[in-house]
Amino acid sequence: MGMGTSFDLGQTDHLLTTTRAVRKRLDLTREVPRDLILDCIRIATQAPAGGNVQMWRWLVIDDPDLKLGLAELYRKAYEPYIASQREMVQQTGRSDASAIMASSDHLANVLHEVPTLVIPCQIGRPDPSWNQGLLAGTYGSIIPAVWSFMLAARSRGLGTAWTTLHLAYEREAAELLGIPDNVSQIALTPVAFYTGDDFKQGSRLPAEKVTYYNRWKQQ
Repeated sequence: MGMGTSFDLGQTDHLLTTTRAVRKRLDLTREVPRDLILDCIRIATQAPAGGNVQMWRWLVIDDPDLKLGLAELYRKAYEPYIASQREMVQQTGRSDASAIMASSDHLANVLHEVPTLVIPCQIGRPDPSWNQGLLAGTYGSIIPAVWSFMLAARSRGLGTAWTTLHLAYEREAAELLGIPDNVSQIALTPVAFYTGDDFKQGSRLPAEKVTYYNRWKQQ
């Protein structure tokens, strides 16, 4: 095996398979140093971007009043969202959703107490007339960087979660934070040290069941 592939697969696979959405186990009492966030962003900005045009910007919010304002927008969008989710669960009879919804409820309630909120942004806005290729290229030039940020955070003892509910009120959030009209907010990621022990792998369908070869559903 060459030097270019001499990774410790046990370590990298553990990181990749145990980076969970952390909602209940966020430590609300411990400050996250800005330098630590900056380290994660430094890693994140090594992610690929279309044409290497690095249009990402990272808005780090640790001001209590601004966090409260964002949390209020989040909760405003959360209430109708979770109500529809509960109704869907009742209709489908899913048995694994209650823990996820309880975790989501907790995050909505304490979001303003999370030490740091990070909003990854992209300069430019998608046009409603864009085809799927343009849309995929646009989001594909920042979402890998956000995932790298979350992996870097995990390896440093920080928990994160990908949330997008506040984007129902993106304009109001932009006004609150002074974000220009030509900038797209992509997500909102709570960041905190996590409590408790290490994380386990999630329950997932086998790779063989979700992988097709050459034609749709051809296994």
